[in-house]
Amino acid sequence: MKRKVIFITGVSSGFGRETALFLAGLGHQVYGSVRRNIDDMPTINLVGMDVADSQSVQWAVNEIVKKEGRIDVLINNAGMGIAGALEETNQEELFIQMDTNFFGTVRTINAVLPYFRKQQSGTIINISSIGGLMGLPFQGYYSASKFAVEGYSQALRLELKPFNINVVVVNPGDFATQFTANRKVIAASKQNSVYPQFETTLRAIEKDESHGLSPQVLAKKIARIVDLKKPAHRYIVASAVQKISVTIMKLLPAKWFSKLLADYYGIK
Repeated sequence: MKRKVIFITGVSSGFGRETALFLAGLGHQVYGSVRRNIDDMPTINLVGMDVADSQSVQWAVNEIVKKEGRIDVLINNAGMGIAGALEETNQEELFIQMDTNFFGTVRTINAVLPYFRKQQSGTIINISSIGGLMGLPFQGYYSASKFAVEGYSQALRLELKPFNINVVVVNPGDFATQFTANRKVIAASKQNSVYPQFETTLRAIEKDESHGLSPQVLAKKIARIVDLKKPAHRYIVASAVQKISVTIMKLLPAKWFSKLLADYYGIK
């Protein structure tokens, strides 16, 4: 295994934390971005960075290159979720969702790309979601942010082909992480009266997540991707049922699949 310099955003919890620690344990030089100080990741080189701040992102990337001379792999993991009805979500909540999950990814990639192009090498791993392949009820703007990552990644892959830069999308399903507890519920006061099914759907979502896979499963998959010279364009890391649901979505008429989702989430 070749030792690589890896930069992963959002390592304070969840996927990011487990993946950073696992990669460092394999001998890679791992840098992880955090917005606040944490002191229990001694094997990770922590850099203060906010994906919503372009200057902060550029500073962090420059510091890593200054110390290491290169970056081999960028893993865009920083993200957050907002739950609520689309109609009731205000513009500020919508902006925070899109700014973190999509524009944060774009900012970080734009900061790294000049170095990757100069090296004529590099791998970008964008953490999307199963929700980036299908619109999830009451997580619609989360899905929209991940759909944006999907389209962006597909176009970016084509543009970067002449520079020998890989662009990989990873679609996790439900995992038992702090993402559930950290999810923000919109502030709308009318939501439960206008959309009484919201609570039922949210409980179903949280139940699936609490019984989800261990983050170690994703960490091991990403470690294998990091080692590949020519990784696949997409990896779906999820339970068998969720993987099957992606296949079914491609095979069924959209109207039928929409009905299956509605039944699953208790929407009458």
